[in-house]
Amino acid sequence: MTTFEEQAAVHAFRDDALGEHDAVGLAAALRRGEVGAAEVARDAAARVRDVEDRLHAVQAHIDGPSYATGPGHGAFAGVPTFVKDNTDYLGLPTGHGSAAFTPRVARRHAPFARQLLSSGVTVLGKTRLPEFGFSPSTEYEAADPVRNPWNTGYSAGGSSGGSAALVAAGAVPIAHANDGGGSIRIPAACCGLVGLKPTRGRVVTNAQSRQLRLDIVSDGIVSRSVRDTAAFLAAAETHWRNPKLPPLGLVEGPSERRLRIGFLVDSPNGVHADTATRAAVMDTVARLERLGHTVEPVELYLDPRFTDDFLTYWGMLSFLLGVTGRTLGPDFDRHRMDGLSRGLREEYLKSWRRTPGVLRRLKRTREAYAAAFRGLDLVLTPVLAHTTPRIGHLNPTVPYATLVERILAYVAFTPVNNVVGTPSISVPAATATEDGLPVGVMFSGRPGSERTLLDVAYTLEADRPFRRIQDA
Repeated sequence: MTTFEEQAAVHAFRDDALGEHDAVGLAAALRRGEVGAAEVARDAAARVRDVEDRLHAVQAHIDGPSYATGPGHGAFAGVPTFVKDNTDYLGLPTGHGSAAFTPRVARRHAPFARQLLSSGVTVLGKTRLPEFGFSPSTEYEAADPVRNPWNTGYSAGGSSGGSAALVAAGAVPIAHANDGGGSIRIPAACCGLVGLKPTRGRVVTNAQSRQLRLDIVSDGIVSRSVRDTAAFLAAAETHWRNPKLPPLGLVEGPSERRLRIGFLVDSPNGVHADTATRAAVMDTVARLERLGHTVEPVELYLDPRFTDDFLTYWGMLSFLLGVTGRTLGPDFDRHRMDGLSRGLREEYLKSWRRTPGVLRRLKRTREAYAAAFRGLDLVLTPVLAHTTPRIGHLNPTVPYATLVERILAYVAFTPVNNVVGTPSISVPAATATEDGLPVGVMFSGRPGSERTLLDVAYTLEADRPFRRIQDA
């Protein structure tokens, strides 16, 4: 593995065609003819090359001038981006972050890749993730980890760690992410970004989760501004809209509506947030009250078995991958899966008979979630129970029992939304760690309430603009 000195920040911002634009601003400059799509793609590719040797965020590049030709229309026409390497993109291999097989080149775009492309983006390649997206840190047994651009000694989060690192570093304005237990919101929190997990069914169904008894995965993006996330959702809706959900449209800024928001600082499963995380939530409470919102403590009463049940379901997914892995590549060998994946599978085999009860209880979580929201518009919590860990803390070489204990003490808030299917957004808090690393706070809503989530995120962004890595 590469070793090098930790740095305060690694970023690619400079005076080129991308400048300091977010995706909405860059798309507007492209429409006005101030910059060209080929120039933007070339400069973005150069930015990626400049930071890649320190961040290790990219799995595959698209070489040559082909990346410079987008479809020429859509909200993000000509805006450069990356697709996460658990999603098929025509002509590129899909590796799922795993060393257990040799990736095959995709012969077609996955449904979500088509939805993303409909916005007009120019794809430059694919980003790295931990094996099959199981870990909340993008690390490997025998390869360089994805590093946090705010400080390269720390994790960029997971599983969309590669995407978050590139966006936070300014290499591209937005990048694809998906979330099966926090994998949009966790790296957003680690890297100081906006990360919204949509309502189940808000975007096209994830290709990998289509056959699951309980679909916990949603696709989206990570971004540096609220308006980029809002514009992505609006663009996705023009490609396909779920008639079972209220239409969203383009949310362009905060409303005058005053919200009733519940908050909790410690996880319903008994995990206590650390000092910096508690301070971030309480500072956000004070800001919301100053801005005229009503904020009050709330309790979310989950089944005491929720954590064990989610872990069992997680193990079932690893087991199924071990059984069906040859569909990914003919040389798939489950014994080459990493320590976390193997441990999840082995533990599941000890308790697989519990699966029907696990599924019933997990599906009933929506009742407890709905009860917590009575009289409330949103609930505010931490994204993670403690601040971003150093590289190595969650590495898959850590003994399985210790690693799972560490993961459960870290990822204590996000999985509920995946189980219930409700939307949730991570936004950067106004506070930071002693080392200057970002801290995220999370708002969760009822099904279909993305507009309200974007409203409160816009409000906080307008009140105190998010910290910029180029100023660190």
